[in-house]
Amino acid sequence: MLRKLFERMYQTLGPQNWWPGDTPLEICIGAILTQNTNWQNVEKAIKNLKKENLLSIEKLYHLPEDILAILIQPAGYFRVKAKRIKNFINFLMQEYDGNLNNLFSEGLEKARERLLSVSGIGPETADSILLYAGGLPTFVIDAYTKRILIRHGLAVEEMNYEDLREMFMRELPPDPQLYNEYHALFVEVGKRFCRPQKPLCKKCPLEGLSYGEL
Repeated sequence: MLRKLFERMYQTLGPQNWWPGDTPLEICIGAILTQNTNWQNVEKAIKNLKKENLLSIEKLYHLPEDILAILIQPAGYFRVKAKRIKNFINFLMQEYDGNLNNLFSEGLEKARERLLSVSGIGPETADSILLYAGGLPTFVIDAYTKRILIRHGLAVEEMNYEDLREMFMRELPPDPQLYNEYHALFVEVGKRFCRPQKPLCKKCPLEGLSYGEL
């Protein structure tokens, strides 16, 4: 059933070429910055870091937190996010010699467990880092995904993040490229059609699909 959902979105919308980011570190920082804001604001914050040539683990490690907060201000909650970025960078420096590949080489389950131990890194952020920066087969669940699934009878409100993630990983092959494209398509459908209020159901590529038809 999840395959049919994917195929309908992909046939209509095509490949999404996600996640925006020039390097794995930039993707990681973007995953933290995008919490509770839109991507346009994240791009402004990342542009500030690039302008100052600060998108390296070592430079961010030595950068004072208050200066980092000023630079990422466009992303909102900038003091909280500066702390979270510093927590993440300190974690990489202290546990993995400042090398993201050392983290990813531990494999999905161990790397995910370690990421979730970092203050300010929740499941969605951890899975975004692992999938998009690390190329590891973990499915990212976000608000768009849950809303679409509920509206098409594939989930209920009571299901939590891990319930939904497990559903995808149980029914789909462990393919990072598939997970990447699937999540990106959910985001696009959620933004354009499956809105919280006044959804554009008639124009949605998933119109007419419900649990009984999948």
